[in-house]
Amino acid sequence: MAKNFDVVVIGAGPGGYIAAIRAAQLGFSVACIDEWKNDKGGPAPGGTCTNVGCIPSKALLQSSEHFEHAGHAFAEHGIDIQSMQLNLPQMLKRKNTVVKQNNDGILYLFKKNKVTFFHGRAAFAKAAGVTYEVLVSGATPETLVATHVVIATGSNARALPGTPFDEQRILSNTGALAMDAVPEKLGVIGAGVIGLEMGSVWRRLGAEVTILEALPAFLGAVDEQIAKEAHKLFLKQGLAIHLGVRIGSITAGEGGVDVAYVDDKGAAQTAHFDRLIVSIGRVPNTTGLAADAVGLKLDERGFITVDDDCRTNLPNVWAVGDVVRGPMLAHKAEEEGVAVAERIAGQHGHVNFNTVPWVIYTAPEIAWVGRNEQQLKADGVAYKAGVFPFLANGRARALGDTSGMVKVLADAKSDEILGVHIVGPMASELISEAVVAMEFRASSEDIARICHAHPSLSEATKEAALAVEKRALNF
Repeated sequence: MAKNFDVVVIGAGPGGYIAAIRAAQLGFSVACIDEWKNDKGGPAPGGTCTNVGCIPSKALLQSSEHFEHAGHAFAEHGIDIQSMQLNLPQMLKRKNTVVKQNNDGILYLFKKNKVTFFHGRAAFAKAAGVTYEVLVSGATPETLVATHVVIATGSNARALPGTPFDEQRILSNTGALAMDAVPEKLGVIGAGVIGLEMGSVWRRLGAEVTILEALPAFLGAVDEQIAKEAHKLFLKQGLAIHLGVRIGSITAGEGGVDVAYVDDKGAAQTAHFDRLIVSIGRVPNTTGLAADAVGLKLDERGFITVDDDCRTNLPNVWAVGDVVRGPMLAHKAEEEGVAVAERIAGQHGHVNFNTVPWVIYTAPEIAWVGRNEQQLKADGVAYKAGVFPFLANGRARALGDTSGMVKVLADAKSDEILGVHIVGPMASELISEAVVAMEFRASSEDIARICHAHPSLSEATKEAALAVEKRALNF
């Protein structure tokens, strides 16, 4: 017998579970369907982000950073360690515990907000007048009928053509987070967020890491000055980064993986790795959704077609997150999930793509919001720039991490902040001040005149804002 709901959400990743909770808060009867399983076959809501993405990667990044600090930085702080060894099984166990805590937290939130959770795979069956019938296949098959359907099925790692992931030798982000031993030589194809983060984890733990990137510029989407500084720091740490390469054949066997490629000078090269991480982007996850059953429109790349408000071509069917246009970021999906729930309720949901922050959780971290210098020049916008190095920040000196800088870009006439770019310690936390400032259309002078705690890393943001008018006080 079919079960009826006002809203059915397909997918319990950041976009889906947040949409379900917000819809329930607004008084709707809500169901959320998700097929992720834990190692015991039970439900593991949270999507890629919680299970094999944001959360486990940050857990390993933190653990590997502690390991590197203990081996290389503690002595400077007067902490002598006589002997130290890596306990990788314990590190992975902690990572898995963090993941499970997040899985359980989402299940608790569903219960708290009276969201009915179904563990299984969802597919459209048919449209019936103003409602939709959704089938749930799993241990207990169900038929759900909903007035509104929100699709939040996320994305999957993109494989190289002809080179599928086996998660043993050729790894996606899933396998990269679960290696049972530190490889002597690790290859990474793609110098994007995932490639740099995973390469950083395993380099700290002892692997010799080589990153192969097809683009001629390092982190082309990042402000050029920030990207150059990050590139210099990563090379100094020991990451080997080759830009402008063309990947040829990839051969995997018991002895490892051989990668043939052409370097930026046109010379043929071959590299041998114990493991190879492929991080060349992600593709929308619509397989098995049965979009054809109801006439749901997809574009040529497989993304669900939506308008600015996340409406699909079907009445009362919405889509959010990685499965639609826009940046593939968990927090972007969350904001869209909230906005859709509020639009269903007749409210005016809001998502400002111009103030979505970006973060790369390497060490140093890289974070930015708004436009960079390249974009402003291309758009013909007159601007002023202020830069302040963490080298001149007292808290950074006390931390023992003075790498990087904060950069503020402001309109030359109005002084409105157009972009803020950071490479350095805790950039992921510092960027929020810039997001708030830009949402309220603040000027660089506004940040420059706000009192910041001393000593704090945030003072570097204030000083960069002061530097826009060439009046930094500590540099």
